[in-house]
Amino acid sequence: MTQSPQTASGKGTKLNRVERNAWTKRKIFDAATKVVGKYGYAEASVARITEQAGVAQGTFYNHFENRQELLDQLLPKIGIDMVHFIRERTGNAQAARQEIERFSAFFDFIREVPEFLRILNEAEHFAPAGYQKHLDNIATAYVRILRRARQAGAIVDYSDQEFEAIVHMLMGARGYLSRRYSYVGGNVTAAPEHVISAYRKLVTRGLFTPDEGNSNDR
Repeated sequence: MTQSPQTASGKGTKLNRVERNAWTKRKIFDAATKVVGKYGYAEASVARITEQAGVAQGTFYNHFENRQELLDQLLPKIGIDMVHFIRERTGNAQAARQEIERFSAFFDFIREVPEFLRILNEAEHFAPAGYQKHLDNIATAYVRILRRARQAGAIVDYSDQEFEAIVHMLMGARGYLSRRYSYVGGNVTAAPEHVISAYRKLVTRGLFTPDEGNSNDR
């Protein structure tokens, strides 16, 4: 939720021009999140977004060259918010535990921002530049986490290229699982415990018993 201009930089403190511009731009992003989440990209007009934000259309064009520029920035902006949200909810436990915490925090995030999945799912068609930037941002941050786990000895025998593939697997799992279990009757609910436990077992144990006779898997 966007703070009022009087409280965004401290209670009772007026914003300077740079701070006010940042606050206004955030209002427009928040409004676009609501509008795209409700109507989809195709129906997310500048008029609807500025009405939701409570700003004039002229103000919109002070911050964005056109509607498409905003739409291309929207998903990456939400994605960065998601990274920060998840980071704040991840403790200092061992690496596998942290991964479970990240998984659970993702579901907490989509309860906070229920529009996220529609924005993500439609972005590939309506805002492909933003969609690719979002994937790159998340993959870069996630690979960095896995590298640290490898340095700590919690992960062995994975290359950076394999890490990138793993990250996309994990992101895909979050997307499909949230659509299957979190969106119920138009509302966003907490992930069931069996989903969390299934993910925990998969991450910490793997799915199949190693085939000792197959040297290619060793």
